[in-house]
Amino acid sequence: MLAQHSFITQPETQKLATCPIYGNFVLMTSHKHIVPSVAKSQRLSDYGPGIFPNLPTKSAFKKAIKKQEIYVNGQPETTGHLVKPGEEIAWHEPDKNPGKVFHIELDVVYEDEHLAVVNKPSGVVVSGNQFRTLENALPEHLQISSLADALSFPKPIHRLDAPTSGLIIIAKTSSARVYLSRQMEKKKIQKSYHAVVMGETPDNWESDLALEGKPAKTLFSKRYSVPSLRSQALTLTKAIPVTGRTHQIRKHLAADGFPILGDKIYGNEGHILMGKGLFLCATEVKFLHPETHQIMHLNIDTPPKFQKFMIGEEKRFQKYTDR
Repeated sequence: MLAQHSFITQPETQKLATCPIYGNFVLMTSHKHIVPSVAKSQRLSDYGPGIFPNLPTKSAFKKAIKKQEIYVNGQPETTGHLVKPGEEIAWHEPDKNPGKVFHIELDVVYEDEHLAVVNKPSGVVVSGNQFRTLENALPEHLQISSLADALSFPKPIHRLDAPTSGLIIIAKTSSARVYLSRQMEKKKIQKSYHAVVMGETPDNWESDLALEGKPAKTLFSKRYSVPSLRSQALTLTKAIPVTGRTHQIRKHLAADGFPILGDKIYGNEGHILMGKGLFLCATEVKFLHPETHQIMHLNIDTPPKFQKFMIGEEKRFQKYTDR
């Protein structure tokens, strides 16, 4: 359970600092919190989530510790540090303003003052220490919120693998970022995917193969199949991940004997298509709106290449068998 806090904060300040991970000089915003006298001694990773609005979850706070952005009494600390009353906890948040905008075509599926949902193209990473990211493309396509707690730059709430296309939720205000991040950590955001896989799958099945030594579960359902000279059949499959392990859908499908078309990691050479990419797309997302608390249910069609490739495979199969 996350700790509940009475906030004792100091004004934010900005300064140039050397990034301990990458070594370059970056503009950082410092947020400070004084541990109150009534606080119980506990691990930094347990106490910290929520003391800074933009680090609302335990996973986000632990990532900041790992990046050496969290300081206690002026020194970087580890997750196991025992927090004591009167200590100053500081978060030196790097300014991720790219300076230049990454120009790409981007479909904005939904947008209001609080959030947006966009359709990430395949081959683009969501964020990271590089220029060609979805995050660096957002300022060109989204309006800055007019609300008091507007973020200077829109922030993705979750990730998709670079080769995976599909829906990404974007926060436009600080309060929306906190609310949506907490939904994400509590697994309240529901996502569905579609993939073109090798072979003809069952109509419905589930995979519960443990991944990374942790429980994992994905629900699958067959949409339709076409005959294929490549692998006897290709199947358009819907996937609903119950848990959220790295590459979960790709690993589960490969383990079940139905690797995703174009998967360079978990497929084999016969499944790789030059220039076609991975046939996996996040097509549906459901979550609570941070302001209205109404259910937001957004979906998109599968990419045109899915149907185009399956139609082509079926035609090649028929042409060959009709000889």
